[in-house]
Amino acid sequence: MKIVSYFFKNQIFTASVFLSCFILLSCAQISFSLEISDDDILTDILWAKVINLNPPDRPAVGLALSGGGARGFAHVGVLDVLSSSSFPIDYISGTSMGAIIGALYSSDMAMDNIWDFGRETASRKISKDFSGLKAINLIFRDKLISPKYITEFIQKNLGTFTFENLKYPFACVAMDFKTGEKIIFNSGPVDIAVRASANLPGIFKPIEYRHRHLVDGGVVDFLPVDVAKILGAQWILASVTESEPETLPESVLFSLMQVIDIRGSLLSARAQDEADFVLKPAVGSIQTADFNKCIEAGEIGVVETNSKLKKLKKAYLTDAVNLIMRKI
Repeated sequence: MKIVSYFFKNQIFTASVFLSCFILLSCAQISFSLEISDDDILTDILWAKVINLNPPDRPAVGLALSGGGARGFAHVGVLDVLSSSSFPIDYISGTSMGAIIGALYSSDMAMDNIWDFGRETASRKISKDFSGLKAINLIFRDKLISPKYITEFIQKNLGTFTFENLKYPFACVAMDFKTGEKIIFNSGPVDIAVRASANLPGIFKPIEYRHRHLVDGGVVDFLPVDVAKILGAQWILASVTESEPETLPESVLFSLMQVIDIRGSLLSARAQDEADFVLKPAVGSIQTADFNKCIEAGEIGVVETNSKLKKLKKAYLTDAVNLIMRKI
């Protein structure tokens, strides 16, 4: 009766909800710590009901998107699958490329247009045969993905947005180059914050904003799980695009990129422990500046998310239903 009363008060008392409640009650009698069964029918019934609830009646979901340069385009594939499967997203946090992709999605940009961003970025790679080192050299000659291109793209697509009028609550991370302080952006103009978060040190000049000199946030918070929690998320899904260096660096700049990647992996390991579920697209062989592989990275993100979607839903349902049961 308490379960029925709970749903009735939230104005979603229907025959189908009553059926769901009966199933929940039956499950609760079997175990004090509810585990969602592998029965697809039960899972589908529960899923349909839970995703129609709003926080705090279900755990608020935060999606944390890591940095990673070109590897970060895997987040596009992750978001595409989550969106098409109606997986709830209540908050988004991002660093570097994760900040760009997260901000575009938070602005309610259509997924097709976000994929087009990847295609446009990839087309700026003169030849697929160029090594990562040559790609970095091209950056300095304004041929690959120069500050001008990034600035123009972000201003065109995000220049009219403030954090306050995004569809999804969003935050991103940058670092003060002088002090090493982590700067969390969650208010004010979105375009400046995203540019700062994706501003690779040693390649692009620090962005001056409010007496600070800002660079890529991946140096201090590669996977901003903590930032998603600050926004209000109770249940964290992390998308991680780490590197897997296979060769020794060939130049000072390439060494810098690899050091940043290694630093990011160390920070990421700690953050993953704080997440409730982790997606790890297999993009480790894609180098930070391999922007010709943006679409490849995105497709890998699709594969990873599809392969884990059933487990992801079960993990979230288990925690969501347990939250509901505790409120009864």
